[in-house]
Amino acid sequence: MPADLIQHPFMSQQALAECNARAMVDAMLAFELALAEVQEARGAVPDGASLAMCKTLEAHAFDLDAIAAGVASGGNAAIPFVKQGRAALQEDLKRYWHQGATSQDVVDTALMLLLKPRLAALDALLVRCRSAALSLMQAHDETVMVGRTLMQQALPITFGVKVAHWAIGLEQARRRLAGLELPVQFGGAVAVHSGLDGPGWDNLGLAFMDALAERLGLAAAVLPWHTDRQPIHALATGLDAAAGAAEKLALDVALLTQTELGEVAEPAAPGMGESSSMPHKRNPVRCALIRGAARQVHGHTTVILNAAAQPLERGLGEWHAEWAPLLDSALLLEGALEQAAVLLEGLEVHPEAMRRNLAATGGGIMAEPVSRLLAPVVGQDAAKRISAEAAETARLTGRPYAEVLAGHEEVAGRVEHTDLERASDPALYLGSSRAQVQRATAWLEGK
Repeated sequence: MPADLIQHPFMSQQALAECNARAMVDAMLAFELALAEVQEARGAVPDGASLAMCKTLEAHAFDLDAIAAGVASGGNAAIPFVKQGRAALQEDLKRYWHQGATSQDVVDTALMLLLKPRLAALDALLVRCRSAALSLMQAHDETVMVGRTLMQQALPITFGVKVAHWAIGLEQARRRLAGLELPVQFGGAVAVHSGLDGPGWDNLGLAFMDALAERLGLAAAVLPWHTDRQPIHALATGLDAAAGAAEKLALDVALLTQTELGEVAEPAAPGMGESSSMPHKRNPVRCALIRGAARQVHGHTTVILNAAAQPLERGLGEWHAEWAPLLDSALLLEGALEQAAVLLEGLEVHPEAMRRNLAATGGGIMAEPVSRLLAPVVGQDAAKRISAEAAETARLTGRPYAEVLAGHEEVAGRVEHTDLERASDPALYLGSSRAQVQRATAWLEGK
């Protein structure tokens, strides 16, 4: 698979460098060494054994290719890894290596360790997005633009309130991800800590699990979660929610960058957005990268959701199906949010294009308030007809909407011209736009 050309460009390059096969082996080793430490602290491993394991195995060159090849026969990377680790240890330490653990304990915990820095990176990127969005909201809380429903012009809003909705979606996702737990996994063969039955070891399995969590900086689960995949479900859907918020931002920006609208533009950069055949184009490539990554996250999420119910005490294919989609989702989301942060920080806003597009219908988007003004004078049906007729005349002739209305035979002399101007002014028909920006700002800032 030419991953470098068709998959990795959508991901965070830093995350790719930090989340590779070597990192997975390091995470599995961290689990095993921590297990030996906590067991030694309770007398289940001889004094000094965990340190001796650490010295030997941290200096040992694990054969990554052999581990990868071993997955085909064992079904997961932990089995060949554990074999290599045991083979490297001196004879008197071998029996204490991987004591009381099973392969799922190793793999699940290693995945949590790999995801921990990724969640921290995602949080930092979402904080960047929030900061950039707040600046845009405050700068454009009075920048009037067309609000569009079903892809058509509807009524005026402010650009500030549009950004506020992007920001709230991203911040809701950030807070959801920040509340997720990454639990340690330790249950042994059938998740009841079998094999930990030496003298004085009664009920030590749960104590080892809790101590492992503290030692590795992970959450302590209530019980081992071999086939209780709620932690994975929560992770996948949390990542997907953030991807959806980023995709909403990218979709809106891409639509507003269309040549006919031109209300915003992506940040300029050498070669960014160029076409292979059309020199005049400035494509919204950042938006494309965000949406491409988000769509992949959505697909990965369905795989994990369909693996939520796993049989008996160990998944048969369901557990195995989770690994790549979960890690890929985190890397894709990180890539998308890197683009989203740059997009928000450097977004070019064109108020003059927004004003131009407000006038595209000749004032037709103000037909609703005009109709409400005229109804007491000419009746409801006539008011709707007159407001629409005047808007079309204004569009065709280029005359101001209020002027056309004032000259209409059924309106002339019956409604004050200043009232017509007020009713047809988009800046005076913004509803709670400004109040929404203020409220959103307070919420985003935690006030």
